[in-house]
Amino acid sequence: MPASSTRLAGRRVAIVAGLRTPFVKAGTVFNDLSALDLGRLVVSELVQRAELDPNEIDQLVFGTVIPTLLATSIAREVVIAAGLPRKIETHTVMRACATSVQAMTDAASTIALGTSDVAIAGGTESMSDPPIFTSRALAHALAGASRARNIREKLRPFQKLKPKDLIPVPPAIAEYSTGMTMGESAEKMAKENGITRREQDQIAYDSHKNAARAWKAGLFDAEVMHVPVPPRYEAVADKDNIVREDTSLEKLSELKPVFDRKYGTVTAGNASPLTDGAAALVLMSEEKAKALKAPVLGFLRSFAYAATDPAEQLLQGPAYAAPLALDRAGMKLQDVDLIDMHEAFAAQIASNIQAFGSKEFAAKMGRSAPLGEVDRSRLNVNGGSISIGHPFAATGARIVHQALRELGRRNKNTALVTVCAQGGLGAAVVLERA
Repeated sequence: MPASSTRLAGRRVAIVAGLRTPFVKAGTVFNDLSALDLGRLVVSELVQRAELDPNEIDQLVFGTVIPTLLATSIAREVVIAAGLPRKIETHTVMRACATSVQAMTDAASTIALGTSDVAIAGGTESMSDPPIFTSRALAHALAGASRARNIREKLRPFQKLKPKDLIPVPPAIAEYSTGMTMGESAEKMAKENGITRREQDQIAYDSHKNAARAWKAGLFDAEVMHVPVPPRYEAVADKDNIVREDTSLEKLSELKPVFDRKYGTVTAGNASPLTDGAAALVLMSEEKAKALKAPVLGFLRSFAYAATDPAEQLLQGPAYAAPLALDRAGMKLQDVDLIDMHEAFAAQIASNIQAFGSKEFAAKMGRSAPLGEVDRSRLNVNGGSISIGHPFAATGARIVHQALRELGRRNKNTALVTVCAQGGLGAAVVLERA
């Protein structure tokens, strides 16, 4: 799609509400909740908090990255499980870590075009409940047995199996095209871009410090719902459990590298952890928001997606997408009041910031000048994915809502949101306050 100096075409799209569950480390508080459970909870609560008549909702766009095999059409199942009117049309999306950004822009595009007035968009992820696959040989045997007419025929397909065929196959975590995991790619970027361990640990420290301060000041109270925890429902999850108020640069520096144990700089402390959680937004046309007297948090001014070679700089997508989004908003980086970058890895944050200010990178993109230097005092001011957590499909909606709330608190006008994603993809969104 060519760059444009105009805003999102068509009707103005308002974001009127948002909500998320606490984001918790996989295998802990939400261990007994599925992605569908989390999606149902956040959507149900969001509709109530927004005082939204369910009959006004005409679509729901939702996604998950690690699919639950029992509810593959997660968007449709969320509507039904949440008790919303079944006339609400839905579709499920997946753009890796930018999934709920994709959900939001899909919904926004239909609103801008006039085919929708009120939509819910978001994502949900349960890393505590990953799908486990069989080997291909066992899958073929099971399929053959299902077609058999008697016990002898049902057993026959299994006679050719070897012991290794019975071993469960977990979801792939490496890029199919390169064979490298995201962590290995982050390590590669750190080396190639000269990102030091000290800089990565500083980014991680700032993330924890800012998130801890935000929680202490009550800034997340309106953004995060309380979730009764099964199976006994006696405990209630009311806060992210990954934020470390007591961390320090010294503690972070003591952690060992994970992906290159001898020469590496990427550690568990300067990377986002596997996380469970869900987040959602309510979007409306500006006209509909006025008619319903809905309080508007802000507007979607522009968005862009971009891609780069995953074998080169896998997590550099935001540096390609952000210039397009700003061009389409008719803005420059220095016009932006806040910047929220998804923190997959501190090395990825540092690499994208470096690319923003690089003349060489600008020339590679065919641009006459770099995007500009990032003012760190305006970056991820209330923490990011390293400290808050990263449920893949929910992160984009979390960042958008968090950025809009902070614009309101600071009486500022615009925010740039970026997300890197698997496959060398990048997403960027420009938000403006109501």
